[in-house]
Amino acid sequence: MGRNILKSSVQNASFSIIFQILFRCITFVLNAFIIRTVGQEVLGIMNVRLLLLESTILFLSHEPLMKACLTDTKSHNWAQVINQIWLSVPITACLSLVLVYIWINVLSPTDDIYISQYRLGCYSIALSCIIEQMTQNVVLVAQSYCFVKLKVVLETIYIVSRTVIFVFIVVKHPNDAINAFSIAQLGSAIILCLSYYGFFFWYITRLNLVKAGIALKSSLFMDMNDFPFSSIMEFFPGIMKNSERILNQDLCLLTISFAKQSIIKQILTEGERYVMTVSPVLTFSQQSMYDIVNNLGSLAARFIFRPIEESAYFYFTQMIKRDEPVDKQDQRNISESANVLSHLCNIVTSIGLIVVVFGQSYSHTLLYLYGGKKLVENTLPVTLLRFHSFAIVLLAINGVTEGYVFATMNNKQLDKYNYIMVLFSISFLVISYVLTNVLGPVGFILANCVNMLARITHSLIYINKKYKGTIYKPLEGLIPSKKFLLILVVSGVATKTSESLISSLIIHILIGALFFLSSVAVWAIDNKSVLKLGYDKYKRRMSIKND
Repeated sequence: MGRNILKSSVQNASFSIIFQILFRCITFVLNAFIIRTVGQEVLGIMNVRLLLLESTILFLSHEPLMKACLTDTKSHNWAQVINQIWLSVPITACLSLVLVYIWINVLSPTDDIYISQYRLGCYSIALSCIIEQMTQNVVLVAQSYCFVKLKVVLETIYIVSRTVIFVFIVVKHPNDAINAFSIAQLGSAIILCLSYYGFFFWYITRLNLVKAGIALKSSLFMDMNDFPFSSIMEFFPGIMKNSERILNQDLCLLTISFAKQSIIKQILTEGERYVMTVSPVLTFSQQSMYDIVNNLGSLAARFIFRPIEESAYFYFTQMIKRDEPVDKQDQRNISESANVLSHLCNIVTSIGLIVVVFGQSYSHTLLYLYGGKKLVENTLPVTLLRFHSFAIVLLAINGVTEGYVFATMNNKQLDKYNYIMVLFSISFLVISYVLTNVLGPVGFILANCVNMLARITHSLIYINKKYKGTIYKPLEGLIPSKKFLLILVVSGVATKTSESLISSLIIHILIGALFFLSSVAVWAIDNKSVLKLGYDKYKRRMSIKND
């Protein structure tokens, strides 16, 4: 495969960040629109109950297979991989039957006026998940062969189409907001599926002409001599010629390991929503307000840290072999991956610390600008957002370190880690339940912090052992410079003083902007080598394009 894995990973992270910014902006505007148009209870049903159903189905059926199939794509027998990824469709269908029954008949009921809409919502979520899984084989090929821009463009179309369908129906029929949500989910899933298959039908047809010398080769068809598909039908199971077994045994074992992990990780990721759903600590209205604050507090985690984590995972899976010690692998790959891990740790830690410092002084301001006086008339949202800023720095560090761990562990290590994750999950649920009853919604955030600390500790121990006896110290990237820490302390004191003494909102924001820029400038000076490396690669890419 002649493609540059590091370049593709960086591009994937960059485009994903842009996409996530667009997605979060649309979501927040949409949430404000829903609150003002149909009320907080409907928002709670859609954003907590129904989206939790979607998250549960997709994560358990999609995540294990996709992670396993992305491992070492250069060595794939694609006939086996296509057969394997299609297993997600029947798995999703079986999960949907069980979970939809639970969501409709077991969980606490909604108000009578929403029951019929809620049931339709559950069925629509299940069907849309099945349709999305029918697209995962194409998504896998797109990611493996570095179609970075394609993913961003099509997922942007997916989000925009879902939003447009929803808003169009709600404007005309405000009382049918949950029905509008259901139709939008189903319609956008169909659009995404058809778009992916439509692109690759065109691409494969064109590539065949290029290989035959009939059509001119453009940049889109460069380094594609190893592209194994000659027909769109080969994206379906059992079509591509295969002299080996139907499924790859190693990938099956890896999938099982990731499946165990995914169940536990889903509980850790969505634990507070499961607590709210199974044992209704909060009303739907209160859940919607918690969800708004939680999403607002997770902006950095969702549109910066998560794309970095996903791209880092893909990068490390291609650069480091799971079953060989570091000292017996290609040392150029090991050196490069150690440097990348160190720089990533430094970047996410620095961003997380900035969020912590400015989150203490600007949580009230942010919530006021977003939701007006109604959102900040109660002190709870502001308190939640301030606590959430501490969780963000832990989420940032855990995302990168755990991504490296999952990318480099062998099957035996993954199985062992699954048992550790079981302990984390049980502890999380117990701590979450106890703290929520004592402290209210703040308990959800504190429980997450405890879990993140436990998972980070395990990852740091693993990475330290991985590089023990070598010259590489990637974890040193977690320690910011003294200058950067000093400017953060000064910024925190100054902005907190500004919040207490200055009544003008504009002046308070300007003071924050000044110290924020100062903090970024100090970090940039401390990390000139990283910025120079990024700039040089950008210049090189632009010069190649111009030539």
